[in-house]
Parts: sequence; C-alpha cells; structure tokens
Amino acid sequence: MRAVGCFRADAVFYTGKRYDQAMRFQTDTKNRTKSIPLKATNDLLDCVPKANKIICIELVENAIPLHEFTHPDNAYYIFGPEDGTINQEIINKADSVVYIPTIGCMNLAATVNVVLYDRLVKSDDLIANNDLISQSKDVNNRILLR
Repeated sequence: MRAVGCFRADAVFYTGKRYDQAMRFQTDTKNRTKSIPLKATNDLLDCVPKANKIICIELVENAIPLHEFTHPDNAYYIFGPEDGTINQEIINKADSVVYIPTIGCMNLAATVNVVLYDRLVKSDDLIANNDLISQSKDVNNRILLR
C-alpha cells in the first residue's frame, strides 16, 4: 500500500489469504488504506474496469521487458504472487505481459515498486522538484544539501 500511495495508483485488489495474515505486521506507515481502496476478491478479472488494459507482470518467456514497455493510460496491473505464478487464464486475457529483466525473481513488494516507478517516470505527470521533496519526506529527515 505504501508503494501504491507513493506512485499514485487508484486501488488495490488482491486474492488469497496472505495479505490478511500480513496485516498483523502493518507496514502502511502513511495509512494509505484510508484514501486508496483495498479490496479482497476471488477473481482479479472481475475487478477490471471496462476501459482498462490488463497488464500482467510475470517472468514469462516472450514477455516484454519493462524498459521497452509503454504503459497505457488506463492500466490494470496484475502481479504474480510471492510463491507462485499468475494462472494461464489470466495471462491469456492480458493485453500485455511484462517482465523485469533481473537475475532471479524479485519479491512482490519490490516488483510493485519498480513497475509503478517505471510508469511514473515514463509519464507526463512526473513532478521532480524541491516542493515534492518537502512534502514527501518525514519528520525525521532534516538533512540539507549545501
């Protein structure tokens, strides 16, 4: 949820029990769940908005490497789970399948961060200035560059 908030995603849908168990170790230090919808579902395909393109992020042969991928304006990203893979039915319905060219596989949180960062830096909405830094840093960060 922290990555979703940092990179301005609209909502999160998830399947399975793993997230519910992880909630005990809450890492959403910015309380993004109060402003970004977080919903459990039995089928991720049931939640795809009509105008959105389905983009699967998974290590699949013949997938598009992330650095070559152009993110659609209305993307619905589906990420492979920590200890499994996206099922074939979802892959078959994807508009694009993308992978991050790494040696080995990354964990889910790292993958979400990389993909959403890539989307942001390739977009026309990128803001990169001191105002953003001031708004984004927490109260423990008082470092100055002189």
